[in-house]
Amino acid sequence: MFSCEERVNELLPGRCREWSEFRGQRHLTMVREDLLPTMRVLRDSLHMNMLVDVTAVDRLEYEGAKDRFEVVYFLLNVDTSQRLIASVFLNEPELEIDSVYSLWKSADWLEREVFDMFGIRFRGHPNMKRLLLPEQFAAHPLRKDYPVQGRGERHNFPVITRASS
Repeated sequence: MFSCEERVNELLPGRCREWSEFRGQRHLTMVREDLLPTMRVLRDSLHMNMLVDVTAVDRLEYEGAKDRFEVVYFLLNVDTSQRLIASVFLNEPELEIDSVYSLWKSADWLEREVFDMFGIRFRGHPNMKRLLLPEQFAAHPLRKDYPVQGRGERHNFPVITRASS
């Protein structure tokens, strides 16, 4: 029986990727250009049929970090309960990556949340707009360089009371 790593390397030979494991949890790191082909193989050949979550990590203050952002995908094979974490590293000003919405419809709101909080755009997403914050909000509050108290943006928006909502 093929391991996850062997199967992906067999179906996509010569691609640049790195595998690691921690406490039995497999982690795949790939370059941005390999995201869609690799995710398609994971879904179709390894039966990672559920995208559980998409998030990002701002590695601005991580000691030894070479890249600023890491986009992280949590995948699950619902039949075997096998899990896999896949990630791609990005740097400014190129904060755009392919959307996996065409593979998993659950990526819709997950990618929008990452865009809203970190400013990472997903190319090919059908509705790439803010999910949690107003469209006029210019910042991305989960970035490490965003001030804890904000920049005064909340004072520029109307107050919505329970009675008026």
